[in-house]
Amino acid sequence: MNNRKQQVVKNAHHLFVEKGFQATSIQDIIDYSGISKGTFYNYFSSKNELLIAVFTWLHTTIEQERNQLLVGKSLTDVDVFVKQIDAQMKNHHKHKFFTLLEEVFVSNDPDLKAYIKKTQFIEVNWVYKRFIDLFGQEKKPYLLDCAIMFLGMLHRNFHYNFMVNGTNTDPHEIISYSVKRLLPLVDEVANAGDILLDPQTIKEWLPSCPNTKNQIEQDISAALIDLKKQVHKQFTDEFERQKCTELISFIEEELFKQSNPRKFVVDSALQSLKQLSVNNSKTPLEELQTMIDQYVSELH
Repeated sequence: MNNRKQQVVKNAHHLFVEKGFQATSIQDIIDYSGISKGTFYNYFSSKNELLIAVFTWLHTTIEQERNQLLVGKSLTDVDVFVKQIDAQMKNHHKHKFFTLLEEVFVSNDPDLKAYIKKTQFIEVNWVYKRFIDLFGQEKKPYLLDCAIMFLGMLHRNFHYNFMVNGTNTDPHEIISYSVKRLLPLVDEVANAGDILLDPQTIKEWLPSCPNTKNQIEQDISAALIDLKKQVHKQFTDEFERQKCTELISFIEEELFKQSNPRKFVVDSALQSLKQLSVNNSKTPLEELQTMIDQYVSELH
């Protein structure tokens, strides 16, 4: 997304929060952004599409913040998971996410509702994958159910605490409390051997959504973060360590900062990492290559 289009998205977000989505006209957005009607329709086919772009921008911001918190940290660290959820909740509050969400339900627009449904699936999938990091592969069959229960518990705790305490509600306290209740719950569900939803259900959910690019991007980002950690563990030679780290950063920059990533240069960087015998225990380089192939194909 170019800078001008991104600014229109941010301006629209401001107007949607201040005036309400229904009360904000396309002309309001054009006037506030200082663009022509032709430019607007070159960017967006409708106001609904613009609202989806606003949600996408908010979700991308959250993903970047959550991924940044993992840099140099262990995927099994529960405190890091708490910080990731805390960052997400603060982002939601800062950008009035739930105010915008209410506008979607009021509008009763099927495309907007379909998009929100997609993001709910992606949120559950992110928590499920983080639970695999936290609790291990042996508990994987039970972790989709646990992810759903955790999100329900977390959201209800926030809802009723806010009803009682208002702006004095402490998000970190609620998140920490909910995560502490989660830890014995996972053991209890695994020991009982009860499964409500098979994790394979996620594969049925996500392909039904119009776009899974954000989820693939999350997976690649997590794999690259883990790869950097492996490099620091594996190489004692500072020159080799720096060379590998620069290659990984280059891949990240090319994939996520360029509007049209050059796949051939990404492939070349991956090949260089293979030749340097970089081993990534969680995501082998061949698997990373497959994810990147899928990601680039989604962009085109």
